[in-house]
Amino acid sequence: MSRLEFNQLLEAGVHFGHMKRKWNPSMAPYIFMERNGIHIIDLYKTVAKIDEAASAIKNIARTGKKILFVATKKQAKDIVAEEVKAVGMPYVTERWPGGMLTNFPTIRKAVKKMSSIDAMHTNGTYETLSKRERLQIDRQREKLEKNLGSIADMNRLPAAIFVVDVMKEKIAVREAIRLGIPVFAMVDTNSDPKLVNFPIPANDDASKSIQLIINTMCEAIKEGLNEKVEDKDAEVKSVEREFVQKEEKTTRGRRTRAKKELIVKTAKEETVELVENDKE
Repeated sequence: MSRLEFNQLLEAGVHFGHMKRKWNPSMAPYIFMERNGIHIIDLYKTVAKIDEAASAIKNIARTGKKILFVATKKQAKDIVAEEVKAVGMPYVTERWPGGMLTNFPTIRKAVKKMSSIDAMHTNGTYETLSKRERLQIDRQREKLEKNLGSIADMNRLPAAIFVVDVMKEKIAVREAIRLGIPVFAMVDTNSDPKLVNFPIPANDDASKSIQLIINTMCEAIKEGLNEKVEDKDAEVKSVEREFVQKEEKTTRGRRTRAKKELIVKTAKEETVELVENDKE
């Protein structure tokens, strides 16, 4: 797993926090200093936290479970959509639908509604509708796609969520905590790192900072997915090897039995022959 260097974080502006008057005291362990009224984040601690989070995310991806990424702020939306879509993970970049986690069955019904609308196009039902009805259905489909299209393949609750800005996504964080779902998050100096399981102290406003950290998490996911494939191949080979060994063992057993039967048969024939010779 590639490790981010100190200079990469520095160039991306990961170290810039918020104004001192906006700080959260819980972030004190991650603050290096104050400069011109702005808190500076300790990047050595950021590197350590990134490594810890990436390792955990990689292990989750290796099991084949989903990690839901949440980033509805303007600077992060496009970055998360592009990076996360490439690794096949679900994401929310529009408004967070309240109850997405705590009322997941209802969200799944809305996703299924999209599928039923799509089915109307293929089975000819759509063509039988009036122009007004078609327009209403198209608008409904567009709205559902915008809000839920990126989680259409998420058939069950995610194994974890990754949040950009815990302050803005506080509802998502609250729902995850309530359900015991691990939370990974970029936490700026105005945030409470104690709310999440894997806090990454970082500037959550600068697009370069967001891009760097999201890219690192997605690379970890890729590695986890690749190792999952390797594990699957190894498992298949192990089963094949075990099958071959059983076959060889069975074949050896058959040969041994056949050999014993031949010896017994030969011994019987020789005994009969000796008896007949004695009679003569």
